[in-house]
Amino acid sequence: MTTPVCTGGSGGAATTGHAPHTPLPGHKSHTLHTTGHGSPGQHGARSARPAYASRTPYAPYSSFSSFVRARGPVLLRAARSLTANPSDAEDLLQTALTKTYVAWERIEDHRALDGYVRRALLNTRTSQWRKRKVDEFACDELPEQEAPEGPDPAEQQSLRDAMWRAVLKLPDRQRAMVVLRYYEDLSEAQTAEVLGVSVGTVKSAVSRALGKLREDPELAPVR
Repeated sequence: MTTPVCTGGSGGAATTGHAPHTPLPGHKSHTLHTTGHGSPGQHGARSARPAYASRTPYAPYSSFSSFVRARGPVLLRAARSLTANPSDAEDLLQTALTKTYVAWERIEDHRALDGYVRRALLNTRTSQWRKRKVDEFACDELPEQEAPEGPDPAEQQSLRDAMWRAVLKLPDRQRAMVVLRYYEDLSEAQTAEVLGVSVGTVKSAVSRALGKLREDPELAPVR
């Protein structure tokens, strides 16, 4: 039996050389509803999504190294808040990151990574405190404090302040020469060159300035 072929005109189907599909008796024809542009309808698009799509683990970091590069500076600041020594903070973070690396495959939700590292930091630091060597002991009497060697820094600063106040009392020319000679550590020749005077003038002016400084009452304890 010969199968008829459609050869319709402008309004008919294109010639294909095959018979048009005819549903078999007893079978239902399945029709895909489309929008006006021929694309699947909104209902069809939603039904095509897998049921487990919303439960996909949140994992923006492709590897442990990428996580360390992205969050390392923030986690280092957290480690520094637990110890005053920067080197100890780096060691503390290394230990916490090692624990995180061991558990990396078990942490599906990467939003929990920061919390995991911070807990590891705190637990590691607590363990270090418990194992530390005790250097202080309670006693009935306080030990005598050893006298510090060398001059008292407070007295040295007070003396420098008194000297500077005395220098400010000098005439402008003498004050400039004293500052260049003893504060800027220039030689007599360099001082003379800066001020445009002779070396002899520098010598005599500085000598007179030193005489006035020796007579200043604020510098009496130094004499």
